Amino acid sequence: MIETELSRCVADFSPGATGVTGAAKLSGGASQETWTFDIVHPGGNVGAILRRAPPGYGAAPSRAAGLDAEAILMQLAFDAGLPSPRVLHVLRPEEGLGKGFIMSRIEGETIARKILRDEEFAKARPMLARQLGKVAAGIHNLPEAKLPKLRSSSSTKEIAELEREYRSFNWPRPVFELALRWLADHDPGPSREVTLVHGDFRHGNLIIGTDGVRAVLDWELAHFGDPMEDLGWICVNSWRFGEIDKPVGGFGSREDLFAGYEETGRKVDADRVMFWEVMGTLRWGIMCCGMMQRFRIGPDHSMERAMIGRRSSETEIDLLRLLASRGG
Repeated sequence: MIETELSRCVADFSPGATGVTGAAKLSGGASQETWTFDIVHPGGNVGAILRRAPPGYGAAPSRAAGLDAEAILMQLAFDAGLPSPRVLHVLRPEEGLGKGFIMSRIEGETIARKILRDEEFAKARPMLARQLGKVAAGIHNLPEAKLPKLRSSSSTKEIAELEREYRSFNWPRPVFELALRWLADHDPGPSREVTLVHGDFRHGNLIIGTDGVRAVLDWELAHFGDPMEDLGWICVNSWRFGEIDKPVGGFGSREDLFAGYEETGRKVDADRVMFWEVMGTLRWGIMCCGMMQRFRIGPDHSMERAMIGRRSSETEIDLLRLLASRGG
């Protein structure tokens, strides 16, 4: 069924295309569907990806940028020479595919376990932290005048939102209480510079090849805010997958990440990055609690929700280590 709809769609934006083949839904993605397929063309098939809201999906979460904004951001990144898929087409209502867009398919790996352990990526791993520093700087340099309308956030606002979500669970956790107090006491206040922030710059949203970073995906949480937020988020221990001695994604050092960032002329504020690392660790812990609540109370009683939910205890250990290192 979806191949029929996609065939009609690609005929409109890809001159000479005769249809599509090999459409398959990919796993992953909590709120959006992702399909891979090939556009059949006399000059050779073209690999493509459909990213769309699931049929019957309601309003996007309040923090979500929206699929139209995601398409604009990805194309701006591509045009700026950043590792990003090229956006081929934004869906129209009359095409019957829902809301979303079609982009070029980039080959590579997104699964952290493989990136961190497979011999195939052994030469790439030492390069990744510095590469990602340069990529983050490029994202933060995208011109504001061309950006879509996005929400704005700040450290103070984020603390308040996290505390409100945490309190809504009515599930007291002393370490989270400690972390909230630490964040309030160490809130650095408004950033001197407000830029585009990717918002979810980490494993799972990066395509990695044997040559390093090939694409940044999933701009769903993009917003305006403190650029140091992205650097802190990728250093959260939950994204190291056991390689805790390598703070950046389990493959590199903060020093390499910062060096890559500053190669572009941008500056790193290491204290703000550490603040956002603590914030990110608490944010993931609270998100895990939300998953567990959805499993316990409903509407989602899947084992996946329960497995993610139990990881909140890991973030408590991470927070204690972080706060102890900061004199918390």
